[in-house]
Formats: sequence, C-alpha cells, structure tokens
Amino acid sequence: MLGYHVPDPDEAMLVSGAKVKDNAPFRVIIGRGTWVVPLFRKVSYLSLAMFEAEIKERCVTKQAIQLDVRAVIAFKVANDTVSIVNAAQRFLSEQEKEMSVLTGRIFSGHLRSIVGSMTVEEIIRERQKLADEVLIASKVEMGNIGLWVDSFQIQSIDDGNLGYINALAAPHNAAVQRDAQIAQAQAAQRAAEAEQESLRRQAEYQRETLILKARYQRDIDKANSEAAQSGPLAQAIAMQEVLTAQAEQARKEAELREQQLQYEVVKPALAEAERVRILAEAEADRTRIQAEAAASNNRIALDQLLIEQLPEIVKQAAAGLSNANLTVLNGPDGVSELVNGMVGQGLTVFNSLQKALSNNVEDNAG
Repeated sequence: MLGYHVPDPDEAMLVSGAKVKDNAPFRVIIGRGTWVVPLFRKVSYLSLAMFEAEIKERCVTKQAIQLDVRAVIAFKVANDTVSIVNAAQRFLSEQEKEMSVLTGRIFSGHLRSIVGSMTVEEIIRERQKLADEVLIASKVEMGNIGLWVDSFQIQSIDDGNLGYINALAAPHNAAVQRDAQIAQAQAAQRAAEAEQESLRRQAEYQRETLILKARYQRDIDKANSEAAQSGPLAQAIAMQEVLTAQAEQARKEAELREQQLQYEVVKPALAEAERVRILAEAEADRTRIQAEAAASNNRIALDQLLIEQLPEIVKQAAAGLSNANLTVLNGPDGVSELVNGMVGQGLTVFNSLQKALSNNVEDNAG
C-alpha cells in the first residue's frame, strides 16, 4: 500500500529496495518524510538517541597492583550518513543491547591497556588524564562502527581491600587531620580571644556606664540644688529690680517737684522781689527828679506834674510785669535786665513828655 513515512526527530529512516547513489545499501532520511512504494520498498528505523554503557574492569597497574575500575560511557549513533549506514549494518536488529556490549568491550580493552602503563599514584593523582587517554584511544574504533562518544567518566578506583590506596592517602589524611586540628585549635583560640575581648568590652562598657550614670546623677543633683535655690534667688532679684524701679520713679518725681517749685514758688518770689526793687528805684528816681525840678525855676510846674505821674507809671509797669507770663532764661540777672529796660523806657517816656511840655510852654510863652 502506498504511504508517506516520516521519522521521529531522534530517528534515521532507512529505505531499502531501490537503487541508491554511491552504491549505498539503502537510502538514509533524517528530519523529513518521503513516499514509499509498498512491496518494492522496505522502511526501517535507527535510533539516534543517547545510550549509556557501564563497565567494571579489573586492571593491573605498572606496579603489578590490581585495581577495580568502574566507568560510564555516554554514546550515540553519529549523525552523518556513513556513520548511520555503518551502525545500521551492525546494530539494527538489536540496536541498544548490541551497541552497549560492543562499546563496553572496546573501552574495557583500552582501559586495561592504559592503566597498565601507569602507577597507582599517577592514576589516583591524574584520574582525568586516564579518562582522556582512554577516550582518545577508543574514538577511532567507535567511529569505525558509526558511534560517537559524548563522555567517558571514571566513577571509582578500588584496590580490593589491599590497603595500598589507603596507605597512599594516609599521609594526606594525617595532614588533613593535622590541619583540621590546627584549624580547630586556632578557631578555639580565636573564640577564646574573642570571648575575652567581649568580656573586656563589656567591663569597659559597664565602667563607662557607671561613670556616665554618676555624672548624670551629679548633674541632676546640681540642677535640683540650683532649682531649690532658684525661688528665693529669683525673688531677691525681682525685689532688687522693683527697688531700682521705685528709686528711678522717685528720682523722676523729685525732678518734677523741683520744676513745680520753680514755677510755683521760686519764680513768683523772684518776680515779687524784683517788683519791690523796681518800686524802690522808682521812688529814688522820683526824689531825684523832684530835687532837679526844684532847682529849675522855669520848669517847676512841669517837673512837679511829671514827678507826680512817674510813680503811677512805674506802678503800672510793675503790675504788668507781675501779671505777665514771661520766661526768664538767666534767673535774677534776666529779671534785672528786664526791669532796667522797663525803667529805661519809663525815663525815656518821661524825658519825651518833659521835652514836649517844655516846647509847649515855650510856645505858649512866645
């Protein structure tokens, strides 16, 4: 029956029964499908997936010491057409079993050969070198049968309770134990030092804490003492300020009283004294004028008239001075100057009147 066949992603489809280029026994198809004519064509499949083979081989070292070596091989059919054809011609019937057996035999042979060329010390110390040499030696044969090796890992090496490997490891183990003991002792010492340092810091912290508490308590006691004394002290300061303010107020009141006395007592007294002095001087001037008038025959009547009027003029001037709201800047001297001015003006008026009357008398006489 005519059909269309498609291989799985990890498969190679083998179509036989037709002529193939390059004289290949069958046509290899990977990753695509094809039409297959029944009866005249046959379709087979070869897995391209990964396979694993485990080996356990007893090998003899260069020193004639037997070692049991266990290893694992990861392999698969290579992806090229030649490798697929080679693998299919050998393993198509029972692919997984036959490939694993043959692969294990190939690697076991190369493993025995390479271990026989090495000492136990080299094998233990350079295990990866052993694996690489076995893998390189096996790849040629594996390639001839169409297989590709992905990895070869040595899992264990055992001398069968001979004790040789343990003896080799003893110095290292002793060194490791010694280093571990030293490290443990150093760690214990560091822990003890850290604990001592922690205790020292705790003691220092406690000491500093006590000092700070003592200082704090001292500051509190000092503050409480100052607070206890602050009431009376503040009251005394306030009283002192009150007394100072009262003294300042008294001083200002004294100044005001002094100014009041100046206006109410001193200045009126000075004005009265000045008035009396002016009257006395006026009286003296009146007497003098009367004497001069008596000495003059032609002006007796005139002078007599003026002399009689002069006290009244002076009196009116004094009365005006007493009632006047005058500001005297230089005390009694200022008052004297004022009175002298008034008297001078009175005399000037008197002389003017006398002259006018004299002229009037002369005119009348003429």
